[in-house]
Amino acid sequence: MITIGLVGWGDQEDLYPAGTPASRRLAIYARHFPVVEVDSSFYAVLHTDTYRRWLAETPDHFTFFLKAFQGMTGHSRGRTSYDSPGEMFQAYLDSIRPVVEAGRLKAILFQFPPWFDCCQEHVRQLRAIRRWMGDLPLALEFRHQSWYSSEHREATLNFMREQGWIHTICDEPQVGLGTVPTVLVPTDPKLTFIRLHGRNAEGWAQSGAENWREVRNLYRYSREELLEWRDKLTELQAMGTREICMIFNNNSGGDAAMNAREMMSILGMKPTELPPQQLDLFADD
Repeated sequence: MITIGLVGWGDQEDLYPAGTPASRRLAIYARHFPVVEVDSSFYAVLHTDTYRRWLAETPDHFTFFLKAFQGMTGHSRGRTSYDSPGEMFQAYLDSIRPVVEAGRLKAILFQFPPWFDCCQEHVRQLRAIRRWMGDLPLALEFRHQSWYSSEHREATLNFMREQGWIHTICDEPQVGLGTVPTVLVPTDPKLTFIRLHGRNAEGWAQSGAENWREVRNLYRYSREELLEWRDKLTELQAMGTREICMIFNNNSGGDAAMNAREMMSILGMKPTELPPQQLDLFADD
């Protein structure tokens, strides 16, 4: 099975009739895609009521791919409001409980920063995270090439298998140690993630620029590039992974929804049509 979704639902303007209020966008998004990656859970430990509202706004088959809080992945460099890592992890687990109990958690994404390289200290951190998170499905994404070097590649993949980490395969420009190659290897028989960040090499390299986050994922995949991924999906399926979840993150210019729908068409999926414009006749201006 292949499922396709986007990072977030607020900025995908092509999906919504003009004037659609923010409060209605998730419900409309769920008519187009069966899964969404929640980026806001990276920036804050959200209130349980937020998750309950999202569950109520979406159908029972719709699932959430939640990003781990930045303090849990080291992005905050230890600067959090929590007294200990255990307290922080427990707060996150408490916050997402409605999604877990509803059976609508696809997985939790632990995306580590570019300075999280392959060393014993960081391997110990991964083991500790696995213990803190219990048996929840966890997806792992590195942003330092050392994990996939010729010296460490097989050990990295074997570690993921042994510790129960779902491999997150990336499509991104290759511009230094802070990027990783596309490694087409599943580590979990149930699920494999693919995150497509775009191939904007110039924007990716501008990590110090003021508008870096706006230009990094500014990229539209060509049909030829998406056809390449069709062939790669076939390879992955042959390796024995039950489900592949593709998440399009090339959303800086509004290209993610268009590319995701095109990918669905290439794979023979019938993209859901936009809701009729007349549904919004009585919406507030």
